Amino acid sequence: MSSSLLWAVDVYGKVYSLSTTRGRWERDKDTLLELKRVTAGQRCSWGIGCDHHVYLNINPGEMPIRYREETYENQRWNPVDGFTDVLLPTDRWAWSDLTGVTSQPLHSFLLPSDSWEWEGDWYVDQVCAGGDPTETGGWEYAVDFPANFSREKKWNSCVCRRRWIRDRRYKARGSWTKIPLDHPKQPPLPLSDVSCGGWEMSDQPGRYHFLWGVSQQGQVWFRSGILPQVPVGQCWEEVEAPREVVQISAGPGDLLWAVLWDGQLLVRTGICLDSPTGSSWVVVDSPPVKEGGTIHVAVGVSVVWAVTKDYKVWFRRGVNSHNPCGSGWISIGGEMMMVDVGLNDQVWGVGEDRGLYFRKGVTPSEPSGRGWIPVSAQWGHSKEMVQPSAGCEFGGQVTNASHGSVLTCEDSGDTELLTTTQRPRDTPKAFIPTSDSFISSLVADREPLRTPTPTPKKPPQGKDCEATPAPMCNVDLEAAQSPQGEASSLGRAGDVGPPTSVATYPLGLEPSLGSGEEDGPTWAWISGGGCDVDHTAQMSWLSPADPCSTALSIAPVEPEASTARKAETITSKEPVERSASVWLRKGSMRWWRDWKPYRWVDVAVALEQSTNGNGKRDAIFFIYFTQYDEKKNLHVFISDVTVLVPVLKENSHHAFAVYTSDSTKQRWPLVLAAQTEKDMADWLSLLSGCCCEARGIRGTPSRQALWSVTSKGDVMVHEPSPCLEAPAHTLPCDMMFWLQVPGHLRCVESNSLGVVWGIGCDGTAWVYSGSGSAAGEEPPQGDTGTLHTQTDGRTVYIYENQRWNPMTGYTDKLLPTDRFPWSDDNGFTECTKSTTHPPSPQWSWVTEWAVDFAFSGGTDKEGWQYAADFPVTFHGNKSLKDFVRRRRWVRKCKITLTAPWQEVPPIPLSDITVLPCLAQSSMEQVPVWGLSDKGDVLCRLGVTPQNPAGSSWLHVGTDQPFKSISIGGGHQVWAIARDRAVFYRGSVSASNPAGECWYHIPSPSKQSLRQLSVGRTSVYAVDENSNLWYRQGLTPSYPQGSAWELISNNVTKVSVGPLDQVWVIADWVPGCPSELSVPGAVCHRLGVGPMQPKGQSWDYGIGGGWEHISVRGNSTEALRATPSLTGSTPRSPLPARPLPTDTTPRSPLPARIPLSQENGNSVGL
Repeated sequence: MSSSLLWAVDVYGKVYSLSTTRGRWERDKDTLLELKRVTAGQRCSWGIGCDHHVYLNINPGEMPIRYREETYENQRWNPVDGFTDVLLPTDRWAWSDLTGVTSQPLHSFLLPSDSWEWEGDWYVDQVCAGGDPTETGGWEYAVDFPANFSREKKWNSCVCRRRWIRDRRYKARGSWTKIPLDHPKQPPLPLSDVSCGGWEMSDQPGRYHFLWGVSQQGQVWFRSGILPQVPVGQCWEEVEAPREVVQISAGPGDLLWAVLWDGQLLVRTGICLDSPTGSSWVVVDSPPVKEGGTIHVAVGVSVVWAVTKDYKVWFRRGVNSHNPCGSGWISIGGEMMMVDVGLNDQVWGVGEDRGLYFRKGVTPSEPSGRGWIPVSAQWGHSKEMVQPSAGCEFGGQVTNASHGSVLTCEDSGDTELLTTTQRPRDTPKAFIPTSDSFISSLVADREPLRTPTPTPKKPPQGKDCEATPAPMCNVDLEAAQSPQGEASSLGRAGDVGPPTSVATYPLGLEPSLGSGEEDGPTWAWISGGGCDVDHTAQMSWLSPADPCSTALSIAPVEPEASTARKAETITSKEPVERSASVWLRKGSMRWWRDWKPYRWVDVAVALEQSTNGNGKRDAIFFIYFTQYDEKKNLHVFISDVTVLVPVLKENSHHAFAVYTSDSTKQRWPLVLAAQTEKDMADWLSLLSGCCCEARGIRGTPSRQALWSVTSKGDVMVHEPSPCLEAPAHTLPCDMMFWLQVPGHLRCVESNSLGVVWGIGCDGTAWVYSGSGSAAGEEPPQGDTGTLHTQTDGRTVYIYENQRWNPMTGYTDKLLPTDRFPWSDDNGFTECTKSTTHPPSPQWSWVTEWAVDFAFSGGTDKEGWQYAADFPVTFHGNKSLKDFVRRRRWVRKCKITLTAPWQEVPPIPLSDITVLPCLAQSSMEQVPVWGLSDKGDVLCRLGVTPQNPAGSSWLHVGTDQPFKSISIGGGHQVWAIARDRAVFYRGSVSASNPAGECWYHIPSPSKQSLRQLSVGRTSVYAVDENSNLWYRQGLTPSYPQGSAWELISNNVTKVSVGPLDQVWVIADWVPGCPSELSVPGAVCHRLGVGPMQPKGQSWDYGIGGGWEHISVRGNSTEALRATPSLTGSTPRSPLPARPLPTDTTPRSPLPARIPLSQENGNSVGL
């Protein structure tokens, strides 16, 4: 491993470096140098001096840093003197830059600072602009300025020029140098913090970093113009921030976080190579602490660490380049003044005792690490180890009185902060100042303490080195404990001090070791951005100095012991229970890379499941990949997963998508492909089981469940909560968890009595048996008889295309602009008989390819359709103007699986509807209506919750075939005929389930409806142009309504529930990338109520790839808030999504002008 440096600054501003190979602290050779803060990158380090100047230290290297200065000598020809430097008044300068605008004589070039030196004198460039050497002393000729210059002198060449160049070399590598001021006559910019990063954003050689700074006035600055040839940059540019900033941290990638004066955090979004300063700021709440907020933040590649005002350390989960804000905070054990994230996301910190610490166990699969260990390195050329202090390693000795407490590494969202801070009154709380009096304020906390300096002792051997846990312990004792010798700094052996409620460690301010260098410095800052250390590195100065000492780790908090047992508990030697972390499975897959160029990438995957202190399990799914020889990773918290669904992806038949709340908002799921169908099924089963366990979901879907079907035929179910339809604190759609249920269907309808019907792609009717296991769970024991063999079929079509040729007639030799000879319906994709396969390996062919004569528009006797050109409407009769033709080939495939669906023979159906009702409703028979594949209207008799399949079909007479039907509250039956006419069935009741007659309802003007859904008191419909309509004027005395009103566009399916809630499937929603052209997204209508039946806005959920949704079984009403005696507002477990103040409907696409269609009189048939 090559040598790299760890930088640190003590309280006096002295700068030290620690080499990874030598393992010794060395002070900078410039003894007069005093820095306040240091930030390190891969190739260089920056610092802020006590004189407010910015300093730069470039790592030594073999490749020198050179910059080439150039200027042009310009001349014009005159008849007397020939070519001379006497130019016309309108010409450029005699010595200028390339454009001629700026005057640049040779004597005007000066070195920018003492860090540069000239390499030789000025000389003429003998190579012309075209790259060819000149033979005329470097001169190039042209007709006039400006024009194209060439090395050849012609009769009309009136002007000439040649380039002079001189190189300068950066000579100050390996030392701290002051960068030049932007304005030499003005004082330097008073910066209080700097941070460099961004070197991993470019994959090109010679990549460099970005530098950010914060002034003492709270302004954010960016150093522009930093290049490999210009390492100091050009100037400072201000980046507007919404409020005053106190500290900033930039990661190696595109992550940038900042701390505000009030303790909140800012995240910069939109950072890229084209826009290095980003586009906007996003405010992120600080970790949940009782007092104050964040004082320090540190950013890595995909991790964010923070320190709050009580010096607790926090880890931000879910951070990546696609979600720079993350998803939540996790409390980490230990108390730190500041932390820094270095290379490989390794974490360094300055403890409250002014010692340096390293976070051990930080790996791509465990980014939060396992504990803190001290940085114990030799000082100078001596063999003495510089340690924080005797016994101050984070682990081992349990003490009676402490200077600080250790916080458990529980998720802050689930666990309340249990620890408190206890410290003597005469011990000042250490802090990190940011004012001009930096050195004086840091030295102020080095006043002598009354506590005597501890004398280190040799660690004893044997059992005496074991320690005793306290009554309430939230740290992990991994192996043997600290020696009794280290306990001498706290009291004599055997003394029992005042009992405490938590197990604490001596992390407070230690007595001063003296100001001499032989005693080691008192640290104030550390930067590991240039220190190449990972979890596999074996560094002697990162190993615990005491073999009996251990480090902090994630551990549960035990309940407080009683007063009578405190002394007994202190002397107990039982180990503290440690949280378990088990790898469930590792493997290899392919990942669809979600940035350009989009392609499949081979990755390694791993699923890790852990248990926290309260016994709740959580799991993380990791993806490891290599990009330009750099190892990177992605990770998804299983508790954040909202759906796991198989998808159809090009060049892969075993792909599935992993959705989270964030990826749902971005419309960009994580797509993975397994090597075989069995591997995909195993991974889906394992991940689904972990998701159900994390959310506490067991058993079969409830009667209130929401059902949906994807375009692939997978059946999904969601268990609703009362807040799903709450008027004030509605559960966002992107946070809904969808679970796959075994089966393959085209649509599903249900109600709150547990009656669930479905229709397959081949028209077969199925009824849910109610005892099938959810995805990822085994079927219930003794109940396997309810599982049935389910089959479904599909028809696959391909098209044969030909063009007429005067010589050969119709042939498959098409024009270059034509479609493929064998293609799909639109002609964009080539589909031949040999390359066209079933949808997935679960499907199998049941027929051979055959010509389809049942084609809309008609065919000739050979199955051909003719047209003038592609694409034009085709017809079955050939004419003299028809130059192209096509015919459709058809082949059927079949899938067979075991699922909790029972077949209802014998009539194939095209549509089904079940009466929506409340869960407390009781009825002898549940009304179920359906449409046969021929368009006949059917009513199912004998349907009950105990017998959901019913007994027989009752035919309801019609004059024409129907294509959509729906039954709502009060036995309202609405239907749409195939000629797009709308009908209402009158006199339907429990005693007369088939009703008496049909009433014609006019459709919206110039629109043809294709699907409708009837709720308790409302009717919604979707037309052929994907517009959503609401039926106005529905009353018990006039159930046909009075008019149609346009609600939204871009809707393909609608479902109205028993509470009149409205859910739709939209073709496209805002925020969907153009690369994701798959239609079908679940959307929820917000603001629907008795006074506002049409709702107010849309909430966008999972998608695309969804084809059907049914909410007709969800009658779970929102909890009614009980009036508080104190008048306080009821709290919600989820953040409120306020409805818009205006009444303008929010549509998946920009809303059209609302229309209102008045109807005439209803006509009875």
